[in-house]
Amino acid sequence: MLNVSDLKLAYGKRVLFQDVNLKFNPGFCYGLIGANGSGKSTFLKILAGEIEQNEGTVSTGPRERIAVLRQDQFAFDEYTVIDTVILGHEKLYNVLRERDEVYAREDFSDEDGIRAAELEEMLDEMNGYDAESDAASLLSGLGIEEILHPKKMKELEAGQKVRVLLAQALFGNPDILLLDEPTNNLDLEAITWLEEFLYNFSNTVIVVSHDRHFMNRVCTHIADIDFGKIMIYPGNYDFWAEASQLAMKQKRDENRKKEEKAKELKAFIERFSSNASKARQATSRKKLLDKLTLEDIPASSRKFPYVAFKPERECGKIILEVENLTKIIDGIKVLDDFSLTVNKKDKIAFVGQNNLVKTIFFQLIAGELKADSGTFRWGETITTSFFPKDNSSYFESSLNLIDWLRQYSDEKEEGFVRGFLGRMLFSGDESLKKVNVLSGGERVRCMLSRMMLSNSNVLILDEPTNHLDLESITSLNNALINFPEVILFSSHDHQFIDTVANRIIEITPSGVIDRQMTFDEYINNDDVKRMRDEMYRGHQRLAL
Repeated sequence: MLNVSDLKLAYGKRVLFQDVNLKFNPGFCYGLIGANGSGKSTFLKILAGEIEQNEGTVSTGPRERIAVLRQDQFAFDEYTVIDTVILGHEKLYNVLRERDEVYAREDFSDEDGIRAAELEEMLDEMNGYDAESDAASLLSGLGIEEILHPKKMKELEAGQKVRVLLAQALFGNPDILLLDEPTNNLDLEAITWLEEFLYNFSNTVIVVSHDRHFMNRVCTHIADIDFGKIMIYPGNYDFWAEASQLAMKQKRDENRKKEEKAKELKAFIERFSSNASKARQATSRKKLLDKLTLEDIPASSRKFPYVAFKPERECGKIILEVENLTKIIDGIKVLDDFSLTVNKKDKIAFVGQNNLVKTIFFQLIAGELKADSGTFRWGETITTSFFPKDNSSYFESSLNLIDWLRQYSDEKEEGFVRGFLGRMLFSGDESLKKVNVLSGGERVRCMLSRMMLSNSNVLILDEPTNHLDLESITSLNNALINFPEVILFSSHDHQFIDTVANRIIEITPSGVIDRQMTFDEYINNDDVKRMRDEMYRGHQRLAL
């Protein structure tokens, strides 16, 4: 059990939250939500004891262990993968290492024998004899092959390191599990495995995630940071979203009714206050008016940007024809003899375990890279707009936001550009910020603004939801659902894919699966499951 009492955190005059009193109980998974900058990650760090709050206390039950998903990918570079996972339970790891050291002594003494017996008893209490097999099981579930387990962390790719650190947090059945964006860099199989793990986890989980489908699958409660408070609500994310919107609507409706009643009372008083026969009634209504109080509705920190893509013209018959496209990166064939025909009204989600192959394909058809062989051809009526996963090259200048966006706008008048930025949540002085100091989420909103101004009829988006808060993801999600022309995109957000895509293309190491269906239909289709298993197993056999 985790208790938070009278907690306050402020940076100068800016109060993130105060008077926070919460109890996180075992057996429940709490989804921690709030706008970007509201303090979600900071709150997790307070719970983990990594930073100090201004006021209040955080307490756990006696001997309860807190495990945290660590963000530093280089902290364990000199450890093996399997040891890094076991380090998630540091006390157990130290006992295992000491036991090995004791038994390795050439002059094994009676004292060593006594200490060894003590260590064996401690291992038994902590289920330490299964440590390596438990760690290996977690790694396998998260897609880290057994051949990598004895390697050092510094030999792994960044995405693999993230998975190992997630296995570290999950290891050893912690009493309280704190996870900040655990689905980042996970493929769909690993996310599904994690969903099942957390669904069956019997202790306390607090998780921050921008993946709505994941939150709906694993969360029993929502802890919402807003209005300078943190409030807990029962139910998953969708239930919270509906309930909170309904509650806000009810408050506004009640205020509107009170305002209308107040107008009626004021009109009666003004009309009859000087009329002797109606004076008593006017006085009575004046008392009623004095008692009418509008409920104070504080401003939410949540803001939804206005996202809408409006193509200048319809796509013609020919959209995109790709023939035998091949690209070699550092001596490895990333894209191998890939062919594709895109049809009118296609909204294609590109999925698969290899993120690089999707990024390279998008860069090729966007003209940012040249293929080693093969061709592609856009139709005569097609205009494209590309959202790259890495957008850093667009923000290297010291331009302010107005001048930056003006580059991509046919309408150069400052009022128009300011108005456009305001709808994307850059209002007032925000529109004068230098683009080279923008946060990740701000850059994404700028790139989406650039795409909206292009009025293109084909949108290419490589993981556009990275760095966005839930409100911005919802706005982008709805905009793509409503877009009438062609979309080619990749994402790890299950709900985003399922609600936007009408065609799924999975690029596996040994072939391509192409199906005209929604994402949920795709992952539940028995023929697709068999084909995927065969393709991935075939690749593993070739690798061996």
